[in-house]
Amino acid sequence: TVFNALTGLSAETGPAGGRGKTNLGVVKVPDPRVDALSALFRPKRTTYAEVRFSDVPGTPGSTGRGLDAATLTAMRDMDALAQVVRGFADPGTGEAPRPTGELADFEAEMILADAEVVERRLARLRKGERGFPREAELLERIGAHLESERALRSLDLSEGEWASFSGFGFLSRKPTMVVINVAESEAGVPLAGDVVAFARERAMPALALSAPVEAEIAQLPPGERASFASEMGLREPAQDRFIREAYALLDLISFFTVGPDEVRAWTIRRGTPAQGAGGKIHSDIERGFIRAEVMEHEELLRLGTEAKVREAGKLRLEGKEYVVKDGDVAHFRFNV
Repeated sequence: TVFNALTGLSAETGPAGGRGKTNLGVVKVPDPRVDALSALFRPKRTTYAEVRFSDVPGTPGSTGRGLDAATLTAMRDMDALAQVVRGFADPGTGEAPRPTGELADFEAEMILADAEVVERRLARLRKGERGFPREAELLERIGAHLESERALRSLDLSEGEWASFSGFGFLSRKPTMVVINVAESEAGVPLAGDVVAFARERAMPALALSAPVEAEIAQLPPGERASFASEMGLREPAQDRFIREAYALLDLISFFTVGPDEVRAWTIRRGTPAQGAGGKIHSDIERGFIRAEVMEHEELLRLGTEAKVREAGKLRLEGKEYVVKDGDVAHFRFNV
């Protein structure tokens, strides 16, 4: 239900209805900057950034028995994880929700799964399998951290050291967010203090939503969603809040290309240099990069045309090492 609320789809989900399949949905990242630039240029096409969601199914009959191997494998392929936790009384048993307990259980399972990966790899290295320099040393350090029941998100290794383990798919290092699925009557109520404290301690964003309500909102025409959400006491649909949190969780930003044919948001990691950002548009731009013509979207919207931005001295020529900023409008010059 949460998956449908976030994607606006009507997928059959869960181990029974979904018959064990992974549901996929691609949604556009709401961005008022794209809206404003599109209103200014009136292009033939407007393209928003996108996020892909995967609803990984549980195994029938596995409830309460931990994560099965197939689910763990599917999770390792994700860039980030969202744990959906029950925030309402169990309709069958009347059992009260225990969100922090479920969050802690899930973290413990991920730590255990990572520890098993480390042990298997160390065993092969001890039998003489060749590894990369310092692999055994680093794995011992990772293993000790996991044995102390701490997620790998809190282990201080350099980016280069972590890159050596990119193929391991460590679950407890993946960016993770918390979604508390609450009753309709609590749709606009702030998160409980213990949940906020748990998530903050682990640097995990957390939000509350009522999945049936939000799924209904997601089925409405875009122009009606905000007003319906407001009637329910919500500032905005959960879909918008969740997508923004997911985008930020992955440390992603958007830069824009504009013109009469298309206004488009391009997704890059924060800290990406101009040459790499150009490569998101086309590999030829990265290969034959000459320079980037960059302006701030605020200046473009304020002055109204690119020509006026240039006349005001607000258009900059940047080299390949320039770090593209969130909200930059860029044109790339290249030669191949």
